[in-house]
Amino acid sequence: MKIGQGVLLLAAALLVTGCVGSGEDTNPAVASSARSAAQISSSAGPGAPVPEPLRFTARTVDGAEFFGASLVGKPVVLWFWAPGCPDCRTEAPRVAEAARTHPDVQFVGVAAGDQIPAMRAFAADHALPFASIADTDGSVSQRFRVTDHPAFVFVSKYTEVDTVPGTLSEPELTARIASLD
Repeated sequence: MKIGQGVLLLAAALLVTGCVGSGEDTNPAVASSARSAAQISSSAGPGAPVPEPLRFTARTVDGAEFFGASLVGKPVVLWFWAPGCPDCRTEAPRVAEAARTHPDVQFVGVAAGDQIPAMRAFAADHALPFASIADTDGSVSQRFRVTDHPAFVFVSKYTEVDTVPGTLSEPELTARIASLD
């Protein structure tokens, strides 16, 4: 190899490294998206796979962005409820109490069947101590094959998903939560 060819190869290598070696994206939207994905991955644990049902983004009844992938690596109880559901009104205090007595388990409400102000009022009236997703289009319910309210989805920290339609008594709910370990 001649010296001129070596210099050209070195210059080409430096150009390529300078463009892609920094890991930074100059497009703010792409950079922000990459940071969000990195934050989700780090909360889920390094290299943790995200099962299909948890690959969603939604808004809570309070308007905050919620990433399903943020639940990976944690024991999770998703409680599907609707403001106009009599069984949900009866069950809400029991679910709220379970969330308070099991701080090591991530509880998330999934509200549907009404408008956001009614969902927000239900959550406030029942002092739900966890975020509730506003599933106004039913997309989160579809991911977990929930067709009626109330329903529960239990996700183990190993991402095993178990959907339970209907209400659960306090002992049934406690037993399901204990099985998430």
